[in-house]
Amino acid sequence: MAHGTESREGASAVPSSGGSAHAGTSPQAGPLNRKDFATDQDVRWCPGCGDYAILNAVQTTFAALGLPRERVVMISGIGCASRFPYYMNTFGFHTIHGRAPAIATGVKLANPELSVWVVTGDGDALSIGGNHLIHALRRNIGLKILMFNNRIYGLTKGQASPTSLAGQKTKSTPHGAADHPFNPLALALGAGASFVARAVDVMAPHLRSVLEAAAAHPGSAFIEILQNCVIFNDGTWDHWVERSQRDEHLLMLEPGRPLVFGAGGSRALVLEGGKPVIREIASETAASLPPWDPADEDGSAANTLARLEEREGFPMALGILRAVRRPAYEDVVHGQLEDVARRKGPGDLARLLAGSEPWSR
Repeated sequence: MAHGTESREGASAVPSSGGSAHAGTSPQAGPLNRKDFATDQDVRWCPGCGDYAILNAVQTTFAALGLPRERVVMISGIGCASRFPYYMNTFGFHTIHGRAPAIATGVKLANPELSVWVVTGDGDALSIGGNHLIHALRRNIGLKILMFNNRIYGLTKGQASPTSLAGQKTKSTPHGAADHPFNPLALALGAGASFVARAVDVMAPHLRSVLEAAAAHPGSAFIEILQNCVIFNDGTWDHWVERSQRDEHLLMLEPGRPLVFGAGGSRALVLEGGKPVIREIASETAASLPPWDPADEDGSAANTLARLEEREGFPMALGILRAVRRPAYEDVVHGQLEDVARRKGPGDLARLLAGSEPWSR
C-alpha cells in the first residue's frame, strides 16, 4: 500500500521522474533532520524491541544524506519489521509475505531515480521469500535490502525461523530445532550480491555508517542487522554484542585497515592458506598487516569472514564484507530499451499486440 502521512487508505502512485510529493509531504528546502522522516503514526513494537533503534538509525541517516522524501520508497513484506513503511515519511508499500524484493524490483525498474529500500526479517526474507531475495541479489538491481535477524518468528509468536539455532526450543520446535540455520551473509555472497554487510541494532554510529555506504552503492546492497527480540528470543546476540564483551568478540571490518580486535587491538586475524588464524600481536605490529579490502573480486576472504563466528574461539565479523562494482540491472534494462528505440523508433502498442506473426488454421 502506498501512503503518505495523512492517509493510510488507498494507494497513491509512486512519483515519476518529475517527482511530486505525496499527501503530507512537500519538497523541503534546507537541511533535513530525523523528525522529517517520522510520520504521525504511533510506533507499535514491543517495548525494548531492536526495531526502534533501527528506525531511528534509518531516519537519522536519510536526513544526513539529504535524501528527498518524495524520491524514497520503503517496501516491506510480513513480520514485525514490515511495519517500517508506516513510520517513514516517504512513499511505501506494505506488501505480502516474502514478496517485497519482487515489488521493489518493479518500482526500481519503473523509475530508476528512486531510492528503493526493502525492509524484511529473517523469516520473511529467507523462508517464503528466499527465492525472490537471491534473484534480486544476483541481478544486482539497485535495492537496499535491510534484513533484521532476531533468529525467531516474532509477529506470529515465537516459532523457529530459518536462522534459529540447531536445537533451539521454540513454540514450533519444543524439543529443539532439527534444522541447520542459514548464514545470511554466506547466502548473499553465494547469490552474487555486490554489497554485503552486517551491523547491530543498538550500535548506532556503526549502523549509520553501513547504511550510508549502502545508499551510495550502485546495485544491490544486502545488510544483515542483528536485532534482539525481547519477548521470544531475548539475548540471542549477547555473546557477541554485549557491551562488556564487544572488544573480544567482534572483528570490526574497516576498509584499508588490518583485521585486528581485542583490547587495544592485541590480536589479529590472518588468512594462512585460506584458513583464518588468530595471532597475538603488539600494537606497533598492526601497521605491517595486510589491510582489509571489501572490493577484492576474488571473494574468498569475504566468504571466510561471513562464517567466522561459527569457528570455536573466533570473533564475529561486523561491517562491510563485500563492495564491488558491476553493472546495475536497471541500467542494463533501460540501456536495452533505449537501444531498441534508437534502432526501431518509438514503440507501437497496437502493433505489438497484433503481433508480427499472426496465426491462422
